[in-house]
Amino acid sequence: MEGFGYNKDLPKELNKDFKDVYIFHGNAATDGDTSGGLGHWSVLKPGHGIGFKTNGKTNQYSDRFGIELSFAKRMQELYPNDKIALIKYARNGSGIDSLAAGSFGSWEADFKGKNGINQYDHYLTTIKNAFSVKDINNDGNDDVLVPSGILWMQGESDGDKTEAIALRYYDNLKRLMDLMRASLLTDDLPVVIGKISDSFNDADGKVWDYGDLVQYAQEKFARTDGNAAIVRTTKYYKYSDKWHYDSAGFIDFGEQFAEELSKLIGK
Repeated sequence: MEGFGYNKDLPKELNKDFKDVYIFHGNAATDGDTSGGLGHWSVLKPGHGIGFKTNGKTNQYSDRFGIELSFAKRMQELYPNDKIALIKYARNGSGIDSLAAGSFGSWEADFKGKNGINQYDHYLTTIKNAFSVKDINNDGNDDVLVPSGILWMQGESDGDKTEAIALRYYDNLKRLMDLMRASLLTDDLPVVIGKISDSFNDADGKVWDYGDLVQYAQEKFARTDGNAAIVRTTKYYKYSDKWHYDSAGFIDFGEQFAEELSKLIGK
């Protein structure tokens, strides 16, 4: 989820540069594009939503935001003595299943088409590039990045194609989260997922025709994983269009992600 909140709707406490919060936002790219995952560490501020771009040296900020702002604010309240580093890679509309990719991309780890490069590869490039920097805040001292959790909001694209794709979502999600944990060298790293919801703004009444199957898979993952949680407040959010939450939804969503992650960290 890249983020479709509007910066113009941000309250003062979120419309700022965040002291002691740094973000590495990997460049979003289509499958096969070698620019995916380029980025550099910078102080967190608005503009990391849809439309954000980077060439690995400078950022082109957008007029949108995702969950990162309110997530960071709440995490700072929960952990006031800590410095926070966020690594973000997201591609709007992408699916885990290769058959759900469409023109947006796939997270299937065994993907072979288009140079063998897809969203999972862009994610790995993002992680590699982020961890290769020794001094992320440029204070002259080496920094140690301690993985503390994974935030995952996705599933709509796997829920609007076919029943067969939606039925594979649990296995696809579990495998991808295990691979992401492995990439961060932490088997039981906390995972918080957002539960997809539906605006019902469609001719047949459902935007995601098989979304209920994806929701079931998400609940199953959260209940059976052992170190995972799920954010369910999405069902109450309003929409800016038939597919995306409004600004207030993204703000609450980030706060809920922080609350659930802190519970898992506390365990």
